[in-house]
Amino acid sequence: MLPLLELASDGKEHKLSDAISSLAIHFNLSDPERRELLPSGKQARFDNRVGWAGTYLKKAGLLTYPARGKFQITHRGLDILAQKPPRIDIKYLKQFPEYLDFIGATVNAPESPNLPLEQTPDEVMASAHRQLRQNLAQELLEKIKTSSPTFFERLVIELLVKMGYGGSLVDAGMAIGKTGDEGIDGIIKEDRLGLDVIYIQAKRWSGTVGRPEIHKFVGALDGKRARKGIFITTAKFSKEAKSYLPNNVKVVLIDGEQLAEYAIEVNLGVSVVSEYQIKRLDLDYFDGE
Repeated sequence: MLPLLELASDGKEHKLSDAISSLAIHFNLSDPERRELLPSGKQARFDNRVGWAGTYLKKAGLLTYPARGKFQITHRGLDILAQKPPRIDIKYLKQFPEYLDFIGATVNAPESPNLPLEQTPDEVMASAHRQLRQNLAQELLEKIKTSSPTFFERLVIELLVKMGYGGSLVDAGMAIGKTGDEGIDGIIKEDRLGLDVIYIQAKRWSGTVGRPEIHKFVGALDGKRARKGIFITTAKFSKEAKSYLPNNVKVVLIDGEQLAEYAIEVNLGVSVVSEYQIKRLDLDYFDGE
């Protein structure tokens, strides 16, 4: 917040987009750091933080927004800079009644030990959502591990179809058969037209799947003259298994965590409990005012 306020110390109007570029240079951000996105994937994390820094300074009366996408320092902001504070953060801004009104707090309100002072509201929500999703993925995987072989077979079929493979459930169900080892093996269409096929092996295991198992799978692919394969398991893959790169065959490994994540993405075995919409001001609506 302090570098943003200092950027406006000349009293002129500044574009927020220019400020973002200037502050990226100020903090010596690398290109990967500059491009890092929020978990939502809709905005760069640094852009989001600069935007919220401006919002906080505005709510504290240190900045004003005279026009769309522009900011300017206030007399209070100049007075604060004259005091040469070493840092401006959320705790510092709590000395201003306007900011306390904004966050719904009082001067003597106790500090919350769990308050993430270094995160923007977008990051707080994203972090909470990520934690909820991780917990859900763990619960889902444990449930899948305790399911029957027949149910696991149906789950894998439904997952692949929902992800766009295998054509219809009928086609996929006919293509995959039981092997008797609590797993499924078979051939499934890569697309609805069946222009290519994928050989699948799925094992409801615990522990770790090693390289020998992948080597056997690749051998099975070679025996069927297949070029593509998917090995799905409820377990984990060893480093040796992950690093194995067979020639002329493309093999995708899906472990238990990825299996649960894919299932959540396509709403398989999970249901929506509640939804929250995040809205922002539609400045275009007010352009003709």
